[in-house]
Amino acid sequence: MFQAGTIDSAAVAAVQEERVDWRFRSVAPSLSGLTIGEAAARGAKLFEDGFLGPFVVLDEEAVEHNLRTMAAWCAERGVALAPHGKTTMAPQLFERQLQHGSWGITCANAGHLRIYRAFGVSRILLANQLLDPSGLKWLAAELDADDDFEFVCWVDSVRGVELMTEALRGARRKVDVLVELGAEGGRTGVRDTETALAVAEAAHASPALRLRGSGGYEGALSHHTDEKSLQLISSYVDGLRELVFAFHAKGLLDDAGQIIVTGGGSAYFDRVADELTKDWGGLDVLPILRSGAYVTHDDGFYRVISPLGEHPRIGGVASFRSALRAWAQVTSKPTDELALLTIGKRDASFDEGMPEPRLIRKGDGPPSALEGHSIQKMNDQHAFLTLPASSPVEVGDWVALGLSHPCTVFDKWPLIPVVGPDGETVLDFVRTHF
Repeated sequence: MFQAGTIDSAAVAAVQEERVDWRFRSVAPSLSGLTIGEAAARGAKLFEDGFLGPFVVLDEEAVEHNLRTMAAWCAERGVALAPHGKTTMAPQLFERQLQHGSWGITCANAGHLRIYRAFGVSRILLANQLLDPSGLKWLAAELDADDDFEFVCWVDSVRGVELMTEALRGARRKVDVLVELGAEGGRTGVRDTETALAVAEAAHASPALRLRGSGGYEGALSHHTDEKSLQLISSYVDGLRELVFAFHAKGLLDDAGQIIVTGGGSAYFDRVADELTKDWGGLDVLPILRSGAYVTHDDGFYRVISPLGEHPRIGGVASFRSALRAWAQVTSKPTDELALLTIGKRDASFDEGMPEPRLIRKGDGPPSALEGHSIQKMNDQHAFLTLPASSPVEVGDWVALGLSHPCTVFDKWPLIPVVGPDGETVLDFVRTHF
């Protein structure tokens, strides 16, 4: 159906040559001066070798499981995957996603686009309008310089089409665009078919643009999984199909080549795939999912709502595994009911649920399960841990926390240790670029 996208493996490998120093605040000082690759090769232990808390780690086995699971499911369903790179902004993970068959990588803005191209990502879907003249001129130069570079972005207004056309004047290659469908309660995107057709006609007439299909984001419409919510998602995605048929009927896709229709965050990709793989009546359509959080999953929002979470809506497929974990030390225990951990809003996500205590590590002993404890609130640098009666937590202990919403975890950590099955031996480091 399609070939997977590519990335410049030499550029990704060069990440390993960067030196470890004070910029990576949690990494053990003993590794300073080494390259990232050399530091990874040491097989350092989180606690024995002096990593500075708090720190966030990635579970290698869980990451690989999630990559394989999503790739296999997409292949079976006949949908392409262009995972949203904003989740991790980690070219090392982009490379692994592409190696597992991803069609391309999705970005959110011109800054992301520039980073992706620095690492040679060959197919990029910008799930937004790109109207900035500087960004468009830079994009045109990238397209003109590399015939193998494929790019597509959204439009949702005639004015946006006019601005793009003006900024792209003189460009050798046209920019591919999709009309974005919005919805009441959603974000950007056209709200009705009449507007969509007007935008599509403007894009079709533009000398600088090529209309390729439709796209949108369903995740903003609901945060629930009851049948009414799921039906709302399905109805919205069916609207993407209706736009394509409307554009085709007016001859607006005659120059499109393979038509693109895309939806799918990480919460409802099952419903998106159901709609986008229905019969297209002979049209050559490439359905693309943009799910990004699957690569790490989580211990909160996506655990509850994902089609492959703790209550899976997809049968016969192993659920995703949470691959993110934070470790923080107990720094204070002012009462028998309260302890303070050395982790806060600057270190961990809190926008879609508080971190969840999972394990406790006392002294040099192995971690053990920590049940009945909860984080009630967080300050900039502290987490308030509520203690049940007879809690084993004491000052100096380390607590492992499951995290919710990976998109607001990765941005806080420029270098993240990747650990093996024991949860403490460092196998690699992932470098993020926010």
